[in-house]
Amino acid sequence: MLPTLNGRIQTRVFLLAVVGSIWTLLITPVLPTGTSLGASYRATFSVLLVVTVLGVLWELVYHGIQQFRWEKDWPTLFGLLTGIPEGLLVWFLFAGGAVPWVDSLPGPAFLIHFASVWLIVWLVANGPMRVPFIHWRINGGRLI
Repeated sequence: MLPTLNGRIQTRVFLLAVVGSIWTLLITPVLPTGTSLGASYRATFSVLLVVTVLGVLWELVYHGIQQFRWEKDWPTLFGLLTGIPEGLLVWFLFAGGAVPWVDSLPGPAFLIHFASVWLIVWLVANGPMRVPFIHWRINGGRLI
């Protein structure tokens, strides 16, 4: 399958909204945030929201870069490694105060949350996603 730009955006938003939200609900109570559970949920779901919104912009950047490649896509491992620059950008936005509704999110809590969400979403996209969404592969990653 060669995912289209529209398909990659749809897949990213769907997986972060469904898989990312479920995982965030489960992992947030055990994160070392040092704040109340409500504040922890506000911070982790804010991370998820920022990753989703910025992810759409990242997909535009990735699409432009991929146009220089012969097959107009890149190896699956690159999809996993793109979490590094995305995570750094999101961390700098939170640490720099660009997300005003979140008081603070300690580095270890952010790292555990972001890395685990990224890994789980990547694993689902490259494995189980192909079973219930058979046409997803045929339609270039589009769900709608």
